[in-house]
Amino acid sequence: MQLCRGKLFQFTGKPGGDCQGVSELVFRGVKLIWTLVEVGKTVNSSGVLFIGGKNILDENGIVSQNKARLVAQGYNQQESIDYDETYALVARIKSIRILLPYACALDFKLFQIDVKSAFLNGVINEEVYVAQPPGFIDSEQPDHVYKLKKALYGLKQAPKAWYDRLKAFLIKHDYKIGMVDNTLFTKKKSSNLIIVQIYVDDIIFGSTCQDMCDEFPKIMHDEFKLGMMGELNFFFGLQIKQMKDGIFFNQSKYIKEMLKKFGLEDSKPMKNPYVLRYQTHRR
Repeated sequence: MQLCRGKLFQFTGKPGGDCQGVSELVFRGVKLIWTLVEVGKTVNSSGVLFIGGKNILDENGIVSQNKARLVAQGYNQQESIDYDETYALVARIKSIRILLPYACALDFKLFQIDVKSAFLNGVINEEVYVAQPPGFIDSEQPDHVYKLKKALYGLKQAPKAWYDRLKAFLIKHDYKIGMVDNTLFTKKKSSNLIIVQIYVDDIIFGSTCQDMCDEFPKIMHDEFKLGMMGELNFFFGLQIKQMKDGIFFNQSKYIKEMLKKFGLEDSKPMKNPYVLRYQTHRR
């Protein structure tokens, strides 16, 4: 199956072409979060559309997966009617820069996982309605709308709903939320420690105990659908290498992108005052 890359598509009739199979899979995947209901004309409802062709790149800039998504047109939402609070916390780059040397000092590896369709796990407290997707309108109930049970991408409260759900899940499993950084969670067992850092649906974790490190992805898998998992090698635009003698990171991919953007790939290199091959090591 091939996604329609780089294309925003709104179906006004029956879906067709290369996008048909993708849109049907996306629609099937969100059916568990809504119920088709009949409401009055005064009820505010948002439209929905399919977005396809988002390429996910790995640390080398190579497309590792494509994403298609059904999103709500949240700009139609009205404050205090179908949404209230919207602010959601995300990890800062400073937190990642602190976490890397801390893991190096305690001599444990960091791993990363991502949660598939994370926002669809968020529970919403407001009554939110969305129109039937174009191309997937119920022939027997064409005037009905969908009442959401959970969040949908594009809703103003979706990021916060997902963060609240994940936070409650981790606290339930005895993780402590950071006092300064609320995207940092820790758990201790005797002298062992596991650290979990959250950036929306991307999660970094590592532990001084292998059993605790193995347990975390297991409990996550039991609750959520997970995507890629492996050693931390690319995050926040940083390419990361975890070696025996230290953790090294660079932004060569970003630099190459900037050179290409400004047409400087063939330019002659110039020396800079920075010390070459400078390395930091454990004490």
